[in-house]
Amino acid sequence: MAPDQSGGMNPETPLVEMKGISKHFGGLQALTDVDVDLFAGEVVGILGHNGAGKSTLIKVLSGAERADTGTIFVNGKEAQIRDPADARRFGIETIYQELALCGNLNAPANLFMGRELHKHGYLDKKTMREETARALDRLHIRIGSLDGEVESMSGGQRQSISISRAVYFNAKILIMDEPTAALGMEETRMVIELIQKLKKDGIGIFWISHDIHDVYAFTDRIAILNGGRNVITCPTKDYSQDEIVSMIISGRPLPAGQSVAQV
Repeated sequence: MAPDQSGGMNPETPLVEMKGISKHFGGLQALTDVDVDLFAGEVVGILGHNGAGKSTLIKVLSGAERADTGTIFVNGKEAQIRDPADARRFGIETIYQELALCGNLNAPANLFMGRELHKHGYLDKKTMREETARALDRLHIRIGSLDGEVESMSGGQRQSISISRAVYFNAKILIMDEPTAALGMEETRMVIELIQKLKKDGIGIFWISHDIHDVYAFTDRIAILNGGRNVITCPTKDYSQDEIVSMIISGRPLPAGQSVAQV
């Protein structure tokens, strides 16, 4: 069950649940019977070494890959996700580390990229600009001029535009792949504050990261993968940072309350 905002538990249906997900590429078994779920208003950290299966799992959810076996449920109902368009129809959006933004375009052009508004056969730039301002204001994002090219903006501002685009198009499930990896301390703080705002709005977030400090600071639960299999899924604060690192390395769960030194 997912933690509510008061730190208790609630029995609500998960926003998304992946059950028994398996995927192979030729002779490589990338995922084997992986289970993970996500509730409204929580952040679940997906952890593991390179090759643990994190990226493949997220690609299955985002529609970039199709699982060989397993089932995905969205709001308690089975969902057929064959491609990224299907994922978006189910309210699933992915924000990648490299950011799918065009640096030579401004914020409105990037926010509506591929989903431009038209009026009388022409781009409705006025409405897109107004809607972009509204979307950024909703999340308390300040980027200076809307007319500036995004390549002139900070990494945190560009990240915020990507997040605003997802939220504007009614994403309820965000997949964030190493979202702070290329950001400085202040920009990382800005993104984390934005994540807290999204949580309050009931958006669920899968957070893929190698930064155990970020993960420990603000995820509600963690799901550790090793060799394409589940190691453990648990509330983040059930274990210390060292214990979480130990499970990532060893691929074995620690009994709750058992220190690394006891293993």
